[in-house]
Amino acid sequence: MEDLKTKDLFLEGKQIVLGFSGGIDSVVLLHYLNTHYPNKTRVIHYNHHLSQYCNEWDKFCKKLCSSLNIAYLNIDLSFNNTSNIEENARKKRYHSLSNSLKKNEILCTAHHQNDQAETLLLQLFRGSGIKGLAAMPKEKPLGKGIHYRPFLAINKSQIINYAKNNKLSWIEDDSNKNTDFRRNFLRLEILPKLSKVYKNLTKTLARSAKHQSEALKLMRELADIDIKTHHIINNANRIDTSKLIKLETHRIKNVLRHHLNLLNFLTPSDKIMNQIIKLLHTQKDANPLVCWDKYEIRRYQNELYFINKVLPKRNEPCPFYEKFKGLPNFSIRYRQEGQRIKLLGKTHTQSLKKVLQEYNIPPWERHQLKMYYINDKLCAIERIGKASDH
Repeated sequence: MEDLKTKDLFLEGKQIVLGFSGGIDSVVLLHYLNTHYPNKTRVIHYNHHLSQYCNEWDKFCKKLCSSLNIAYLNIDLSFNNTSNIEENARKKRYHSLSNSLKKNEILCTAHHQNDQAETLLLQLFRGSGIKGLAAMPKEKPLGKGIHYRPFLAINKSQIINYAKNNKLSWIEDDSNKNTDFRRNFLRLEILPKLSKVYKNLTKTLARSAKHQSEALKLMRELADIDIKTHHIINNANRIDTSKLIKLETHRIKNVLRHHLNLLNFLTPSDKIMNQIIKLLHTQKDANPLVCWDKYEIRRYQNELYFINKVLPKRNEPCPFYEKFKGLPNFSIRYRQEGQRIKLLGKTHTQSLKKVLQEYNIPPWERHQLKMYYINDKLCAIERIGKASDH
């Protein structure tokens, strides 16, 4: 869609959720959607409680949606951390929206060409790679649905003209004039000066972001080719380091970034990525670890384990637990140093340490293994097996 007069074919027949602030961009998008796709849209408004006017904005949005007979939902957000409020607010909104989307619903937001240009510059000034410079994708999966930006090729001036021509009303966010926010600083002070020198600057920058997006797709396709050709990822969805290190370093990094993206991990910095590369080449008996943000990569037995520390541990059903849990004097204990065990079918006892190694239980998981006792006698160990009676 290159203008606001025609329908967006992607939205035909879709159920739409509009992320609605009440500002000019989202008001124009609401009017556009209601004109071309009547009775197909519901609205979600987020009250961040960061402005003295936030409750008035909620009332404005609710009244506007009521006048158009559009379903309206207000969601309150709160913030404990006062640093980087802009980014924290964005993350909370999208986390909530991800949980709010129903299957096959399309989330529409009113990001436009000027927003794309600003995002590209912000990422450039952070020293971002291809993924960052690709800026905002027009569409991407979100929760059970899709996040879609129908205005991404539309210039801000087109939005302003549309609002005036249709006599629309909107609210002005007082924080938009605060140049302490880097995006506002770019928008209000830097881009106007650059635009005097470079003709059609926002369109040009948005075009560059599109080129980066295409390059990103090629890099991800190359990563897929390398993974499949060299059988780098095993059946447990872990990376086989002995196969990965056969690639050249830049392609190793490409595979790692691609895999981390699929896991929804935060892209590591250059410094962290270099630590991961070193991790691949440490001694075989070492159990190296690289941490950043809430993520970890560990290596064990020539495999890379990718761990999100804030995700709850997935408890797989344990057949031994199900068998023993109802018996009298049943108890669960955990590993102690120096333990020995004779597993069912074995002719002799072994140190528990040796058994754990044979079953490829990573060292950082061993203290979490449940050991099942009946009458103070070890009967079975989670993920390993039953103990012999003799």
